[in-house]
Formats: sequence, structure tokens, C-alpha cells
Amino acid sequence: MGLITGLCSFLYHLPQIYKWLLKPYYIMSFFMTVAFMVVRKAPGLCDHLATQREDGNSCDFDWRELEILMFLTAIVMMKNRRAITLEQHIGNLFLFSKVANVILFFRLDIRLGILYFALCVAFVMTCKPPLYMGPEYIKYFSDKTIDEELQRDSRVTWIVEFFANWSSDCQSFAPVFAELSLKYNCAGLRFGKVDIGRYGEVSEKYRVSTSPLAKQLPSLILFQGGREMIRRPMVDNKGRAVSWIFSEENIIREFNLNELFQKSKKLNKSHGLKEEDQNGIPPEEGSDELQTESDNPQQPTESKKDQ
Repeated sequence: MGLITGLCSFLYHLPQIYKWLLKPYYIMSFFMTVAFMVVRKAPGLCDHLATQREDGNSCDFDWRELEILMFLTAIVMMKNRRAITLEQHIGNLFLFSKVANVILFFRLDIRLGILYFALCVAFVMTCKPPLYMGPEYIKYFSDKTIDEELQRDSRVTWIVEFFANWSSDCQSFAPVFAELSLKYNCAGLRFGKVDIGRYGEVSEKYRVSTSPLAKQLPSLILFQGGREMIRRPMVDNKGRAVSWIFSEENIIREFNLNELFQKSKKLNKSHGLKEEDQNGIPPEEGSDELQTESDNPQQPTESKKDQ
């Protein structure tokens, strides 16, 4: 049953996987993931490799290599239990496969190990995961616009993601946050993002650490009237984030998005009735969503490309 479910999930996401294969990051990651298996099985090359098999067959895995591969499988399965998106599942597979390949190559031949490790370093420095560029209703803040925007209207509730482009967790969470903005964005409930890896002052002011050891990235903070009301993940006395899964269900529950959205819809209707009474003209459909975007049109904002 589990095999059938996994196969159905793979076929469902096949178009998305196909698009990934067209990107250099995933192409290179795939080849680096299967590098050891290719070397071990390649005809003509595997004949000259060392092996600990009793039959002396150097073109097949020995018992120690099988142990390492089984351990890799167990680690990936454990990490993927906390994964939310398909990108996170694939990312965990690529990451730990590279680590296992480094160990396998060094065990096989120190020269191959040094070569593969150098390729991994070059890959990390030159090839970055592609940023999410899909549809969203998110406003990107800078260090000069975030305070003013949060305090502009006390009736507007903001959910702001504090992120850094170099964080793989932030990149994996981007589609989830975008999907939430498409479902819940309205005049009274807005979504925003700020790159604290780029703006250090914002990181200090809102007490969100960019250290990988703190594990505070990404951080979601709900603001009402410019004041912080809810923060996830929470931070303990030592400045470390309390473990929390950034799934769509958890965010909807912890931030009461359904309730906030209903209140915001009532606020929108009240604004519409006031405009109709004052002008004698009913508000156009979709005006509430565009109202906040049209406020202060000269205020500079950032786009995803600026990030």
C-alpha cells in the first residue's frame, strides 16, 4: 500500500519534477548524488578499483559500502519525517547523498575523495538553489519600509516572514508562505517578507538571529498595530528556537488565520458600506484587495528579483 501511495505521489508531482530537471542546480545535484554508483558500476573503470568482497568482484558494492548506503537511507527517512514540501524531500536526499559519497570515495581512493570533495565545495560556492518565483500576495520590506508599513494602519494585521536567501529552510518554506498569502490575503490581513540576511539592523531590532546554530530561520511574526503578538518558532532563554514544523496546517492553527480572515472580511464589508453611503456608488469588486496597494504609491518597495 505504501509503495502504491508513493508511486501515485511521484506521478502526481511528475510535471513539477520535470521542471526541476531543467534547472542547473538539480541537474548537478543529481549527477553528484549518483557519482559513486556510476564509478563503482562503470565498465572498464570499476575493474581497477579496490574492493573487500570475498569474490574479488570490484564492480559491485562490498559489505561496508552497503552498510553506509543503508545508514544513508535511514538518515534521509528520519529527516524527511519533518519535511513539508517536495523540495525539502529532494533537498535532504541530495544533501546526505553527497555526504555519503564523500565518505565512500575517501574509503575507496583518497585521490577520488579529494577530487569529489573539491567538486562539492565548488558546487556549493557557484550553484545556488533556485528561488521560488511563483504567484503570491506578499510585500517585500526593506530596513526603511518595514516599520512604517507595520504601523500605517492599526486595523491591518501583518504576518511577516524573516528570512535569508542562503538558508535552505527559508527557500523550502517559500512556496508554503506564498500559498497562504494566496488564500488569506485581504485588506485587513496582509503578508510580508524581509531579508534579514541583507538588513542586519532589522534582525537586531526584531530579535531574530541569523546564526545557523540558533535555528530561527525562517521566523514568522504576527503584528497588530505594529506590535508583535505571536512568534513562531518561539525562542528559549538561550536564544535557540524551539522545534516547530512550518507546515500550512500548523500556521493556520497557531496564527488563527481562519478567524483573522473572517474578521478582515467583515472589516472590508464595513469599509464598502461606508464608501457607498458617502459616494452613493457601490465599491468595485476587488477594491479592498487593491486599497492597501494603492496607499502611498511613491513608497519604494522590493520585489523578489531584488532579493
